[in-house]
Amino acid sequence: MTRVSRKFPLPKGHDFKQRAFQWAAGQAPVCYLDSNGYHGVAGSEHECLLAVGAASQICLETERGAFDALKKIVDETPDWLFGYLTYDLKNDVEPRLTSGNFDGIGFPAIHFFQPEVVVEIAAESIVIHSLGASPDFFLKKISQSPISERISPIPRFRDKFRNPQSQIRNRILRSDYLDTVHAIRQHIGRGDIYEMNFCQEFFAEGYRLDVADTFQRLNALGKAPFSTYYRQQDRYLLCASPERFLKKTGQKILTQPIKGTMRRGRTGEEDTVLRQQLHQSKKDRSENVMIVDLVRNDLARSCRAGSVKVDELFGIYQFQQVFQMISTVSGELLPGVHPVDAIRRAFPMGSMTGAPKLRSMELIERYERTKRGLYSGAVGYFTPQGDFDFNVVIRSIFYNAADQYLSFQAGGAIVFDSVPEAEYEECLLKAQGMFKVLS
Repeated sequence: MTRVSRKFPLPKGHDFKQRAFQWAAGQAPVCYLDSNGYHGVAGSEHECLLAVGAASQICLETERGAFDALKKIVDETPDWLFGYLTYDLKNDVEPRLTSGNFDGIGFPAIHFFQPEVVVEIAAESIVIHSLGASPDFFLKKISQSPISERISPIPRFRDKFRNPQSQIRNRILRSDYLDTVHAIRQHIGRGDIYEMNFCQEFFAEGYRLDVADTFQRLNALGKAPFSTYYRQQDRYLLCASPERFLKKTGQKILTQPIKGTMRRGRTGEEDTVLRQQLHQSKKDRSENVMIVDLVRNDLARSCRAGSVKVDELFGIYQFQQVFQMISTVSGELLPGVHPVDAIRRAFPMGSMTGAPKLRSMELIERYERTKRGLYSGAVGYFTPQGDFDFNVVIRSIFYNAADQYLSFQAGGAIVFDSVPEAEYEECLLKAQGMFKVLS
């Protein structure tokens, strides 16, 4: 089948983006990517990208050989491809790595699909790319889709978190978390690693979740530039990520690691003070520059000698809930480097592993209690021209509807100067948005 594309003006006074989400939310597979108008860090040409239905797809339960399989489908399908890479594809990148921790969600290792329809929503226009049915057919279906009167309210900052259906629990007790941070610091003191990202899971069993409403609440709360709603059969990702993993435009490749988090203030004056505190934090700068060095090395494996550069170091960006310290590193791909190989050589992202990367991933497997799965993996797309853009899956809720199992994870970079109690509090800060929308 040939894909047909047509451009339409965005209807005035018509919440087309909301209708598009409502129309797509119950279908599978579906990938909804929302930049929330945040073009400062996102650098996206779209306000929103939506992919629905599968003309073809790849879905693998095991990690070994996943990148080669992806490479094959990219070569055989010069079209839009949307999908995800779980963190545990590290085992395909480094054969000596394994993943044996508990997994209550069960996302397959990799999933990509060639959509039946792709909808691009920009500031003043809509472009619909369809296989089979005409773009006009999908425009009519979306335009006539009913829209929710309003999403259920989000509790205020000072409200207590309550869950009437199930109790959300920590997979790691606070005391065990503090002991683990001490153990990681000992590895750093011995020179095994310089920095390691350590995460913990919050979970609930027997949890009945309205996934579409919950995503809209999370998205409204975070307004993050890499927000994602993804459904693969009965498994869901509800993501409010502020972080880009990797983007390719022509021969240019770019990554934007985050290291450094500070809460938002209640007033503009307090915001100014907190922003400055983050910018001047020696610990956060140390974490950030170590990861910048790591990702420079990752990009250098695919880029022309001398082309890898730091476009911005220690940039402070403002989001709804927090300030983040973000650096930008770019390079020019060597001729003949396959897009999938550029991803493979940088995967997993350094901001979610540590330095050195391989030893950090071995220790992550030892000290964490939950298989990361899609958490700290990546969701994104390939264009028909061979470009791509992928986020880092953080600030996310995962849901297995068949088992009614809900999960979200949070973590941070552990360095020798880390204070265990402060690291635990930073985890809670990063998880705050998920707790709020699940209240």
